[in-house]
Amino acid sequence: MGILSVKKLERNIGNTVLFPPIDLTIHNGDIVAIQCNIEVGGQFIQILTDRLPKSGGEINYFEKPFIGNFKNISPNIGVLLSDDGYYERLTPKQYLQFIKRLYNVDGDIEVIIKMVGLIDKQNTKIDKLSFSEKKRLQIARVILQDPQFFIMEEPTQNVDIESKMIVKRIIEELAEQGKAILLTTSDLENAIIMTNCVYRLNGEGLKKIDVADGEDVKKEIIKNNNRTSNNKAASNAEMTEKNIQDVEEDQVINTQVRFEKIPAKVNEKIILFDPTEIDFIESNDGIAHLHVKGETFACSYTLNELFDRLYPFGFFRCHRSYIVNLQKVREVITWTRNSYSLILDDAKKSSIPLSKGKLNDLKGIIGI
Repeated sequence: MGILSVKKLERNIGNTVLFPPIDLTIHNGDIVAIQCNIEVGGQFIQILTDRLPKSGGEINYFEKPFIGNFKNISPNIGVLLSDDGYYERLTPKQYLQFIKRLYNVDGDIEVIIKMVGLIDKQNTKIDKLSFSEKKRLQIARVILQDPQFFIMEEPTQNVDIESKMIVKRIIEELAEQGKAILLTTSDLENAIIMTNCVYRLNGEGLKKIDVADGEDVKKEIIKNNNRTSNNKAASNAEMTEKNIQDVEEDQVINTQVRFEKIPAKVNEKIILFDPTEIDFIESNDGIAHLHVKGETFACSYTLNELFDRLYPFGFFRCHRSYIVNLQKVREVITWTRNSYSLILDDAKKSSIPLSKGKLNDLKGIIGI
């Protein structure tokens, strides 16, 4: 069943495009994470919950048009906002008892408190809880409502490791029960930890990010290699001299095919970046780090291997420890006669060193 469907949904503020028309569909059992900045994520959720008007497009909940009647469907949708308040004079148990009466639901409070890891704090005043414990309590509040669809804003932002593990387990359990979960986060790593279905939302639109479990990637590689070996063995049994020549020509062609994704590992998952997403690459202590949208990801390839892969996509070895995407370069700064930097067109205006010996190569590439 379709839980949420948005078509050509967009949000503009004056002449600023917060996000252009996007499409997204979420079904029962889906866990979908959207990585975006806090403002975009907040406004996206406010549009979905009728707190802000959309600039265009349509929203459907449970396969019916949503036309500003959120109160009518709210019993089926649990919303967790990053700035949700707390009744700090109550204990977690008292707070959830209040929520139970307010929403007239039948959830087992003790089971839910145990689920969020607060059984030892159920009789402690909320104002004595840590930030992470308060966040878990708010998740308990949404679980108690027993909705079919969960919308969560920054559910693991700035929480401790224990809370991240608890939230991840809860989200997976909810999905196994057929619930659907949509979460927004400004931290790509948090998104990847929670699910393999990750999107990035910004002024360029909504784009799905390739994420896979590391073990799954290894198994797929082994499977493909075995399939290739078996196919070769079968072919060799019937191969004529002409067939051999044809296969050899195919192999020459195949060696020219380039893998157009760059892998980086986050916990036990592999994230695959398009070359165009990468701003620059830096080597520290022999480990290459990809810089993407202000975040950093370790890569198993060496800097030399990465340059061989990325050179056809307009990347330049500007320093022995740096590779830069020339499409991201905005300025070339001369500090002294022998000192130069490249300023990137990113949010941080990153400054990348340019070796003196590479200056002439760069001039030749850009035609100056």
